[in-house]
Amino acid sequence: MRVRHMLPLLAAFLGFAAPASAAVPHTVQPGETLWSIAAANNLTTRTVAAFNGLSEDAQVVLGSTINVPTTVEGYAALQRAGLAPATPSGTSSSSSASSTPASSAAPAPQGAYTVRWGDTLSGLAAQVGVPAGDIAAMNGLSLDGTLLAGTIIKLPSGAPTPSRASEPAPAPVVPAAAPAPTPSRLSASQIQQVAAANGVSPSLAAAVAWQESGFNNSMVSGANARGVMQVTPGTWQYVEQNLAGRALDPNSAMDNTTAGVLYLKHLIAQSGGDENTAIAGYYQGMGSVQSRGLYDDTRRYVADVQALRARFGG
Repeated sequence: MRVRHMLPLLAAFLGFAAPASAAVPHTVQPGETLWSIAAANNLTTRTVAAFNGLSEDAQVVLGSTINVPTTVEGYAALQRAGLAPATPSGTSSSSSASSTPASSAAPAPQGAYTVRWGDTLSGLAAQVGVPAGDIAAMNGLSLDGTLLAGTIIKLPSGAPTPSRASEPAPAPVVPAAAPAPTPSRLSASQIQQVAAANGVSPSLAAAVAWQESGFNNSMVSGANARGVMQVTPGTWQYVEQNLAGRALDPNSAMDNTTAGVLYLKHLIAQSGGDENTAIAGYYQGMGSVQSRGLYDDTRRYVADVQALRARFGG
């Protein structure tokens, strides 16, 4: 059942003019998933995901808030994401998305894999062609530990798919590693302030953050990326040790944003100032971009981020 309260203006959160929303907030309860929340409200997972700026396989965290749209709002979100036909000429929609420049739902994360019973780090490493230590570091795992079935891990973008990926997956488990998903949200202005303080375009940082998580620090992707900027444990550790110059608080949404902004700045420098390449590297991985070129979903991601910048000051 939906909680019968009016959600405040989405514009107050995004920082730009928009019509009042009839969506209602739902606080995630024990055992709930994006699918179960959608089903309880007679909506598809894709609809709820698109409305909240999430991928369909995003994991929700106990105590976080998911906004449940009306069917009209949900369909408009699907239109914005390119997942439903645009309103035909001559017809009207009370929630037209014609003024929205791009999808707010990120493509499915690359390299996502859920551990099956019997999987080992060494076995997965052999299949994808990278050292087991690299996979462990990327995901905040112990090289000597046993993989827990259901663990969400990130594998290299473009690597061969593990042979067991087609088998039914157990319930997902988020590895205990920094950064931690916490039930909090930031505003566009907070993200832009972090970006400006670190020499990154405020509109670019806000667009990436909105595309990645909808500014929601509780989100965990199917590729083990966490928080506002969807930072993986390996990236978090790299930023903390090489770019931040200080210890970062793994529970802080602001420090999650700082880590993402600093990594984005690093990618811009790596690409010689080419923002499109940096955006592609943020999604696909710079090594993969340089060695394999851009995948089709990476091109979509770059285009969506650049179009979203108009929402946050150009």
